[in-house]
Amino acid sequence: MNQPTILDLIGTGPNGWGMALAAATVMTVLIAIAGFAIGGVIGVFGAWAKVSGGPVTRGIAGFYTTVLRGIPDLLVIYLFYFGGSAAVTAIGRLFGADGFIGFPGFLAGALAVGITSGAQQTEVFRGAYRAVHSGELEAAIACGMSHSLRFRRILAPLTLCHAIPGMGNVWQVVLKESALVSITGVVELLRQSQIGAGSTGLPFDFYVIAAVIYLAISTVSGGFLQLGEKRFTRGVRRG
Repeated sequence: MNQPTILDLIGTGPNGWGMALAAATVMTVLIAIAGFAIGGVIGVFGAWAKVSGGPVTRGIAGFYTTVLRGIPDLLVIYLFYFGGSAAVTAIGRLFGADGFIGFPGFLAGALAVGITSGAQQTEVFRGAYRAVHSGELEAAIACGMSHSLRFRRILAPLTLCHAIPGMGNVWQVVLKESALVSITGVVELLRQSQIGAGSTGLPFDFYVIAAVIYLAISTVSGGFLQLGEKRFTRGVRRG
């Protein structure tokens, strides 16, 4: 029997794993998007706490970013998955359930990736806010803009403008971190590649396919981020 080629493996024929790889790719993208979105929300509030908060909120935000940037991402995923499972099991026992109850792997992975990326996005938004020239805010005040209007028309757009390049870097990190979520049992791209490699005895072929798919996702998403950067920096003078 002839050994299947890479084209056979990515196809839908008898030896094809194309549909399974496509589903795993979608799962990878969903995990990355969910983690990035959660991290973005955390990053906004974390940056606000560091820039405009009081001593307590600044201390909490500083502690959060220091700890999360110093702990391996894989460990954070373990803590969320096994800690969440322990909590859900304990709650289940209160209602009469027996045995171990697993925390949903997708939710644990998305939360863990979101928490870790939130520490990075906090610093991205904080730096972007600091990059907004004070003269632009002073001009808005001189024009009689209210605080909310200054935020909507001046501060938020300019902060986002400065933050997009850094957010693009965080997205690339989040995309790669999504591969770690396979330890929770979620069948994303790397996990599916491992399954295919074990079933066919062709690990190199499947890992090459996974590398190409990751690179394709990274390239396409990077293109969209560049388009967004061009849109939001339209009319902005570059140094």
